[in-house]
Amino acid sequence: MGTIKITNLSFRYAGMPSNIFDQFNLNIDESWKLGLIGRNGRGKTTFLKILLGKLDYLGDINTNIHFEYFPQTIDDPSQATQTILLTLAGLDESELWKIQVEMDKLQLNDQVLGRPFQTLSPGERTKALLAVMFVDNRAFQLIDEPTNHLDIEGRKVVAEYLKHKQGFIVVSHDRYFIDQVIDHVLSIDRTKIQLFAGNFETWSDQYERENQSQLAKKKHLQKEIGRLKSSAQEAKQWAGSAENKKKKSIKDDHHANVDKGFVGHKAAKVMKRSKNTLKRTEKDIEQKQSLLKNVDEVVSLSMNYERPHQDYLLRVENLQVEQNGRVLNQPLSFDLKHDQRRVLFGPNGIGKTTMIKAIMGDKQLVASGSIAMAPTIHVSYLTQNFEVLQGSIQAYADRFGIALNNLLNMLRKLGFERSAFTENLADLSMGQKRKVSLARSLCEKANLYIWDEPLNYLDVITRQQIQSMILKFQPTMLIIDHDKDFIDEVKTAPLLRIERLSEK
Repeated sequence: MGTIKITNLSFRYAGMPSNIFDQFNLNIDESWKLGLIGRNGRGKTTFLKILLGKLDYLGDINTNIHFEYFPQTIDDPSQATQTILLTLAGLDESELWKIQVEMDKLQLNDQVLGRPFQTLSPGERTKALLAVMFVDNRAFQLIDEPTNHLDIEGRKVVAEYLKHKQGFIVVSHDRYFIDQVIDHVLSIDRTKIQLFAGNFETWSDQYERENQSQLAKKKHLQKEIGRLKSSAQEAKQWAGSAENKKKKSIKDDHHANVDKGFVGHKAAKVMKRSKNTLKRTEKDIEQKQSLLKNVDEVVSLSMNYERPHQDYLLRVENLQVEQNGRVLNQPLSFDLKHDQRRVLFGPNGIGKTTMIKAIMGDKQLVASGSIAMAPTIHVSYLTQNFEVLQGSIQAYADRFGIALNNLLNMLRKLGFERSAFTENLADLSMGQKRKVSLARSLCEKANLYIWDEPLNYLDVITRQQIQSMILKFQPTMLIIDHDKDFIDEVKTAPLLRIERLSEK
């Protein structure tokens, strides 16, 4: 039986003030279905890269297991999908059937094999690359966020597929998805890493209990730190007073018949005792403040929402959208009233994002129908295309007319580490980039939020924060997303189902 034995693993990227992993120990069995959970930027993808041998680290990793990583790198996506998949699997054409067996389990039609890989939908690409991974049943699979851009039906299919596999680590932030496929959880927290036997629900219950305990501990620590700081201030005053008395006794010695040696010695003793007390108190403060860093508080989010006075913010009549001259959907009609949250729903490639872009003003995408939006409302638009973010956070804030302090405060609430504030946005993880764009949207003054897959790449804790915020502020929203639990909680009207043009 294969194992992965990790001993005293430490790692940090160049320029980072502290380690991402510090003296980390873990034993993983090759049969485990391990879910890797943690806030964005905590090192989940970094951990997978370390296992793959792509990063230098301190410590030891001993294993007889071969690792494979998803998503694989595609050097030339213009090639036929069949050619790419055979190359990735290390097979010749006579062994294509092995890939086709896995594709069938993932409900992926053989016709995609003849198409250029770049023409496949995101869901088709995910299924094809997963099929290649599991052709080799001897490898231990490292699966990094397979649900991004998968529609709800696609997530069901992939979850059912992984239920019948073993020997993998999967990073996913879809609570419903990951709960179905794992039997162990590795949680990367702010200052510790914990292993749990069970699924996501097991971890979630334990996390909630520990979070409540940590919050109580935080309040106690803050109270103790306040008391110690007061004591430290008193000690400083004592030391200063003793020093002044010593100087005064020497200065005034010619005015009185006193033992200046005795007075000086006594003042020195008082000063030394005061300084020792101050040193001990400051050490206690430092220790308790370091403990305070272990507390990973999840705070409530806010949004700059102004409730519109209009009854109807948006009216869509018989809307059909097109791409490259091809009409994508059957006519869709709907209204959006104030305080409503409606969800555009349909499989990948049906035109949901294209419809959002048309609503936002790109008239070239409208094949037929009409769009009427209240002219005086402010819209905060969150797109899927945040991967290309670059430059400084200051420049990003300036671009959207947002006060930098407001943006940084929002990012802190989203679990953003202060050390990332000075990084180029291009160097951030995908989850961190998504948080930057989300924080911008929350800071903008808006009567209507139009969000296109806002939860992609976001950790489960942040997803819960967003869900709780929406339920608290009750904003008017038009949303595209594929997280079933999230949709069920926030929608206020039936799903806006988009159907393909060829469907009856």
